Amino acid sequence: MTISNRYEERMESKSDTKVTIKIPRPLYNSLKALIADSGFNSVNDFIVYILRDIASITKTDVNGQFENEEIETIKERLRNLGYLS
Repeated sequence: MTISNRYEERMESKSDTKVTIKIPRPLYNSLKALIADSGFNSVNDFIVYILRDIASITKTDVNGQFENEEIETIKERLRNLGYLS
């Protein structure tokens, strides 16, 4: 196996487990300031924490649809993070 093949395999395995999400630079800078001295190692760690929190509290009805209350909670949290206006 050549070095380039090993590199490609590592890149493929990384791309299978993570994706890139782009956010506006001003939002990134605001989040960076927000987490200063908070214990989070990076803005990425903070965003993952927040999104996991949101994902864990969502409820779906019997048809797999979000309940209206949950949708409003998610929208409010996204507004507070600067994703919605």
